[in-house]
Amino acid sequence: MKSKNFFKKTTCVTVAFLMQLSLFTGCGGTDTSDSKFEPNSKTLYEESSENTYDVGCETETGSYNGYNNSTDINTIDSREYDYEDENPFHSVETTPYSTFAADVDTASYSNIRGYIQSGTPVPISAVRIEEMINYFHYDYEPPKDGEPFSVSMEIGDCPWNSEHKLVQIGLQTEQLDLEKAKPSNFVFLIDTSGSMGDSNKLPLVQTAFTQLIENLGENDRISIVTYAGSDEVLLSGARGDETDKITAALDSLTAYGSTNGSAGINTAYELAEEYFIKGGNNRVILATDGDLNVGITDEGGLTKLIEKKKESNVYFSVLGFGTDNLKDNKLEALADHGNGNYSYIDSVYEAKRVLVTELGSTLHTVAKDVKFQAEFNSAAVSEYRLIGYENRTMAAEDFDNDTVDGGEIGAGHRVTVLYEVALTDSSSKLLDLSIRYKEPEGNDSKLLTYELTADAYSEESSDNMKWSSSVAAFGMLLRESDYSGTADYDMVLTLADSTSHSDDPLKNEFISLVKSYAKLNAEE
Repeated sequence: MKSKNFFKKTTCVTVAFLMQLSLFTGCGGTDTSDSKFEPNSKTLYEESSENTYDVGCETETGSYNGYNNSTDINTIDSREYDYEDENPFHSVETTPYSTFAADVDTASYSNIRGYIQSGTPVPISAVRIEEMINYFHYDYEPPKDGEPFSVSMEIGDCPWNSEHKLVQIGLQTEQLDLEKAKPSNFVFLIDTSGSMGDSNKLPLVQTAFTQLIENLGENDRISIVTYAGSDEVLLSGARGDETDKITAALDSLTAYGSTNGSAGINTAYELAEEYFIKGGNNRVILATDGDLNVGITDEGGLTKLIEKKKESNVYFSVLGFGTDNLKDNKLEALADHGNGNYSYIDSVYEAKRVLVTELGSTLHTVAKDVKFQAEFNSAAVSEYRLIGYENRTMAAEDFDNDTVDGGEIGAGHRVTVLYEVALTDSSSKLLDLSIRYKEPEGNDSKLLTYELTADAYSEESSDNMKWSSSVAAFGMLLRESDYSGTADYDMVLTLADSTSHSDDPLKNEFISLVKSYAKLNAEE
């Protein structure tokens, strides 16, 4: 195990090495598209005004560049991430409640995939384990009639700590029936600034939205707003079946100038409100690398802007593009504060997965402001640790406060949660689970409660738990976690291989990625 890094501040610019920016179009050999993107030609060095190179950020305990200590910093990765300390173990005696917002973002996994496929070490701060886990499909029971989602819970052995157990919570919503779907009012908010000129940015944006409109009809509405130094309305309220008109507008896009994202956001929401469909699916979809440099540019100002806009019942989704200058921290914050989700599009295949295959879960909300609260029983559990969700945790009292934002869940979405727990008594109730949610256009939350008892334990974990454990273990290795115990790449692969993954190309790809990264680390 390499030496670990410990840092206190939460925001920094990861500027360590990218030997080359290798771009890709497929996913584990599953995409047969002949589209190819050429490597980014932009220089890997960026000089400051003092002719020195920005190689990290200062933290309370020293300089941090987001990588492990063996990283070569002669080249830079200009992507920006927020660093979060891992969730620690909590004593049930003193902290019985674990409270957090649901998170269905998947951007972290597809971004990590790009690092591995280009043979590049993964920055610690790029790893959000919950987004890795939630990228994959799980075989949870569908919800019963009249319920927004189902909840499944189980207990199994912890692979990396033989003295502990794992608790898995799985939430599943109903799949979207496109023939019965509510009409959609989409505003495509597209960054056309100069930084989007790379072949894995604006050209991929055009491809992604072209794929999306193939699933729309005459009752849907499409508007297109572009922004560079200023914003421009390219299309206003077109019918979803006016495919040629929408495609022509997308094909006309070119990249130039600076990036005034805040102006574009304001205009996009104005259009969304102008064509608002009551009882429909109203959403602004931002496509950008996040490099905002005109107007409101800081993360705090942007999130305040989005928080005001979401009061209109217009949802906000974010699609991140590109490797050069990706502002992951800003994009995730915008999605989290705008009643939306954040996906990172690294290929034609990923665009299809997010906007076509999983259209419902990405763009059709069935429950908003979803919050989880687990109350652990001190008679059965001595301590617990929530794996992931570091930037979604909240105070216990915020669970019942409807003014505190939760997370949004779409049609067909799955949310998987893992706790590592230390048991003191295996014969009693382990926890009570409470979930709050609001209807898509509602303001008052509803409460559902569930109970997990020790008889949910099985010596042979389900495929669901084996897979989530494998992904979690890999995430902890990437983070150089303090809590990874005996986890190693062989354990990750053994867990993954023990599941029924053969017919799932995404899971097969994960196994290949782990093997590639293990080999990369063995060669260092």
